[in-house]
Amino acid sequence: MTQPFVWQLRVYWEDTDAGGVVYHSRYLNFFERARTEWLRSRGIEQSRLARDEKLVFAISRMEVDFLLPAVLDDELDVSVHSVSAGRTRLEFSQELTRRSDGRILSRAQVRAACLDADSFKPARMPDWIQQQVMKQRPG
Repeated sequence: MTQPFVWQLRVYWEDTDAGGVVYHSRYLNFFERARTEWLRSRGIEQSRLARDEKLVFAISRMEVDFLLPAVLDDELDVSVHSVSAGRTRLEFSQELTRRSDGRILSRAQVRAACLDADSFKPARMPDWIQQQVMKQRPG
């Protein structure tokens, strides 16, 4: 992937602890939303994938580095920098950056397994998904 996919968000009160600092588990939500929107940008809608192809993605491994805190009202960019695809998994590198100063607040390495929607056993990704995942993003 030549250019990262970027999804923007703002930190709301519900994302923070009593001190106005983003609660650590919310970063996982932010990363999840960016991955979901990245998939959607590739024509991969997870609800349709589950319904029509009986496949789901589930996180099997995640490593997160919390570098600096995000706080109430921060505008953030959550990016998907690189993706690799195997027969039954996707691996993502992601960053969360504060827009006002460009500081990287958090990084994540994420592995998502492709599973059969009924049995939750590993399943081979269809070729069309692998092609869409590995397709270069324009611009």
